[in-house]
Amino acid sequence: MATLNVGNLGEYLREQRRNAQLSLRQLADAAGVSNPYLSQIERGLRKPSAEVLQQVAKALRISAETLYVRAGILDAERDRDEVETRAVILADPTLTERQKQVLLQIYESFRKENGFEIADGGEGSSGSSSSIPSVVDVGGDGAAPHETAG
Repeated sequence: MATLNVGNLGEYLREQRRNAQLSLRQLADAAGVSNPYLSQIERGLRKPSAEVLQQVAKALRISAETLYVRAGILDAERDRDEVETRAVILADPTLTERQKQVLLQIYESFRKENGFEIADGGEGSSGSSSSIPSVVDVGGDGAAPHETAG
């Protein structure tokens, strides 16, 4: 079990970089690492430190935790689905920041309702089973979906 999982990390980083429409040089500059070093990471030849992964994640605007898991730094097998789901939501370019936050709140509420506590804590299990608002305004205009102007 001493194998490095850096190949998977490198492929994932390359995919994220391409999705962000960044060249290798642009990402290296944004993350504060050398171009050859980042290239070696993407090709699975180097295992970066947690600090480098954090810088790369910040430059790509993705979750550092996801990179930690893929690099084998964070052994979060039981939390992997949550981490990856959150990362996918946060990385979706078609959603506004507000929509992403609302979607994450709903996701966390469902996990809590199903007995999975969120990593950052929060309130304990209270008697209320529904912590989701009955109407969620994700359009950003302040009007509830059922309201009409007129």
